[in-house]
Amino acid sequence: MTEPTKTLCPYCGVGCGLEVLPPAQPGKAVNRDSQGNPLWQVRGDRSHPSSKGKICVKGGTVAESLDKDRLKYPMLRDSLDDPFRQVSWDEAFNKIVTRIREVKATQGVEAICMYGSGQFQTEDYYLAQKLLKGCLGTNNFDANSRLCMSSAVAGYIQSFGSDGPPCCYDDLEETDCAFLIGTNTAECHPIVFNRLRIHHKKNRKVKMIVVDPRRTKTAEAADLHLPIKPGTDIDLLNGIAYLLMRWSNLDTLFIDECTQGFSEYAQIIQHYPPELVARRCGIRIDRLEEAARYWAESERVLSMWSMGVNQSSEGTAKVRTIINLHLMTGNIGKPGAGPFSLTGQPNAMGGREAGGLAHILPGYRLVKNSQHRAQVERLWKLPEGSISSHPGKDAWSMITGLETGEVGLLWVAATNPAVSMPDLVRTKKALLKSPFTIYQDAYFPTETAAYAHVLLPAAQWGEKTGTMTNSERVVTLCPQFRQRPGVAKADWEIFAEVGRRLGYEKEFDFANSAEVYREFVKLTKNRPCDMSGLSYQKLAKTPLQWPYPDNEIIDTSKKGDRDNGLFSSLFSDKKDSNSSGEPKRLYTKGEFNTADKRAKFAAFHSKGLAEPLDAAYPLVLTIGRLYEHWHTMTRTGRIEKINKMQPQPFIEIHPNDAEKSGIEAEATVEVRSRRGCGRFVAKITKAIAPGTVFVPMHWGALWADAAEANSMTHPEACPISLQPELKACAVNIAPVKNETEAFAEQPQPIRALLEVKESVSV
Repeated sequence: MTEPTKTLCPYCGVGCGLEVLPPAQPGKAVNRDSQGNPLWQVRGDRSHPSSKGKICVKGGTVAESLDKDRLKYPMLRDSLDDPFRQVSWDEAFNKIVTRIREVKATQGVEAICMYGSGQFQTEDYYLAQKLLKGCLGTNNFDANSRLCMSSAVAGYIQSFGSDGPPCCYDDLEETDCAFLIGTNTAECHPIVFNRLRIHHKKNRKVKMIVVDPRRTKTAEAADLHLPIKPGTDIDLLNGIAYLLMRWSNLDTLFIDECTQGFSEYAQIIQHYPPELVARRCGIRIDRLEEAARYWAESERVLSMWSMGVNQSSEGTAKVRTIINLHLMTGNIGKPGAGPFSLTGQPNAMGGREAGGLAHILPGYRLVKNSQHRAQVERLWKLPEGSISSHPGKDAWSMITGLETGEVGLLWVAATNPAVSMPDLVRTKKALLKSPFTIYQDAYFPTETAAYAHVLLPAAQWGEKTGTMTNSERVVTLCPQFRQRPGVAKADWEIFAEVGRRLGYEKEFDFANSAEVYREFVKLTKNRPCDMSGLSYQKLAKTPLQWPYPDNEIIDTSKKGDRDNGLFSSLFSDKKDSNSSGEPKRLYTKGEFNTADKRAKFAAFHSKGLAEPLDAAYPLVLTIGRLYEHWHTMTRTGRIEKINKMQPQPFIEIHPNDAEKSGIEAEATVEVRSRRGCGRFVAKITKAIAPGTVFVPMHWGALWADAAEANSMTHPEACPISLQPELKACAVNIAPVKNETEAFAEQPQPIRALLEVKESVSV
């Protein structure tokens, strides 16, 4: 029998291990889809340390999308009004290099921008940073991680001195209390949730708290569900802290020895008594007190959050306020405890390690730090001052830069901003103004392709070899197991070829992805995310967790605890070691990556939602993911089984709000914000809090009519992380009386692409 290829699921950041077998195997019939295409066989990898053989429906059906609607050849057009024509790679590269040189000469290098993706492998991310930030000298690389994880990044850096979730998945089976806030883990990270759910069911003393305005499948499993009003997360968290302090449930030893800034924080939380917090959050006082008691009575509290916290104008403040609760109770650095951000994409973690946001550099470095810039310049063998000292344009600044003409060239790769960006009507108008857009993707058509001048066919899952890092810092090698369609290239190969043609032959002299990875891990040496001991050879045997320095075996006795053993009873790493000898959990010694080795408390008052409600827009619209679909459906929209499970978008409305608006179940509802509108089928349910409505974010213009959730959202963002508040905006709702009535028309490029899609078999 053919040996399966071990790889990683290309969806969420859980990092489920997969085993893949080719369609044809001795003695077995070939599985085919409804169109007769042979299907690769996918199953869970029982040996993978993170997922232990489990996969969700997306992972189980991923092979069905491999050969559907693929972009196989470079395409080019002079204007958005022209049709695409197939060209050679040589012509496409020449066009790109010529335009880069022209924009650099006429507008300067700051007019060049790239918008990447957590779908990249680490090698792709890394060479994009070297090309833009090193060789071209602009930090204008941002990724769609800006829309999902940048608040978590900022929170970790400010509280601990470094990015990186301190927990591991084993904590799911060791915690006494799981505190889930802003995450529908059961649907968005199902394998993580299944591990937690099994532990919760087996141990009656283990408690689960879920904070969410919707009664999701996650909330249904909880001991306590707190359906707080959107925008009141900090009120709730400070209210829990108020009660913990009033009850003297503090780890004063940890606070005194391992943290800084508690007194300022203590002054802030005095303003959050339970009566006030319960009223603001819209919950009962006894429920608030019950949540605080669970924290107080548990030795090990594990908090988990995702987009519901991060996608907020207070995103960083929320993350830091969650971390505050862990610091004040000493719930970090030990089994079953810690603040655990659940990563949204398969390699958003790897992107952060490689420097894949506009303000960071490889190895968890910051572009504002002169020493960090100098270190990277030396390792890249570039002249001093090659790397710019100021952060580049974040994702939304690229959109506004198109509006003002500051951006002369936009390069988009492996993401679909014509669906996923906020204030979508404005975003589309800005994309129409782009003088030159390069779009690099595996599928065609997609909504963003409508705004491109050049299309580059990219190899996707299973068609290139590279690495990915999941939420618990486990790095997995993902080998190529199938041929690429047409002349598709790996993303890193495209970046390297453009670099060489721009004159940087030595800087991009890589024969394969293993050489790229070998150079990348050198930049992590002696950094918090040290992976200098990793290689393809080691990862081919098993996935490995960082830190993994090149000396492999760590003598922990030489580290020297600040307390001379004071915390030896509190922090034990005897059972918490990966194969390098380093603890699975970070901060097990009570020391952090700050100058004084202390974690930092942060004192924040709640500010609420960025967009207030009023009589004209009395409801809060929140958007999110569903179990079946993924992001903007460029892959899952082409999988028959998934489309049968979740065929159309919808809106969840509480019965009280439906009655006020005269809306009946299954009726078509028009949702309007101050920016745009959409139409959705009504699902009337008590599972959503009154005053709040929910719409899934997946459907773009190519998959449904007038169902783009981000047509309503606004671009107001966290001032620290620059992550937009995609989770909440003010809307009104009304029944659609005449469904044939004309709706807001899509831009001409989208209409043209709809015609292309109709001619393509999906």
